[in-house]
Amino acid sequence: MTSASDTPRASASAPVFYRAEHYQAHQLQPENSVGYLLRKVMSSIRTQADAQLSTHGLTYAQWMPLFKLSLSDQATVATLARDLETDPASMTRSLDRMEAKGLVVRERSTVDRRVVQVTLTPEGQRIAALVPPVLADVLNGHLSDFSHDEWQLLLSLLRRMLVNGKPPVPPSP
Repeated sequence: MTSASDTPRASASAPVFYRAEHYQAHQLQPENSVGYLLRKVMSSIRTQADAQLSTHGLTYAQWMPLFKLSLSDQATVATLARDLETDPASMTRSLDRMEAKGLVVRERSTVDRRVVQVTLTPEGQRIAALVPPVLADVLNGHLSDFSHDEWQLLLSLLRRMLVNGKPPVPPSP
């Protein structure tokens, strides 16, 4: 039974927007935090993929943009940075290294000089093709004792969390 003292209260710095009360601030432990566990899983996936892709001279900062570029015809530095949750300066440094290896080509837009388009070279396409099998192997390893239904449930739950995590829409005036 929940008492009034267990009900979360909005403070000046942390308003309560959500209805679920699965966590209580005074009982929060990292090992039971969805965010902490998701970060640890992502770190494990990245570390294992890095280890396998390092044999091809690639780091996460390089193989992930190559993979993203392989899924589209071209992208901009800004969209890659946004999609990979990094800043444009870091993305530019990674692209500098990949361009030096002959994996990508950057071209300034003729319409808007602030926009820089990025495309894979033929060598970049060849190297990018190495990424999906490694990611599939690493992901399958992390899901090794999951049934197909459990895997689908996990995907569904994570998608629901993403929807739930969208900021609330303020009421119309």
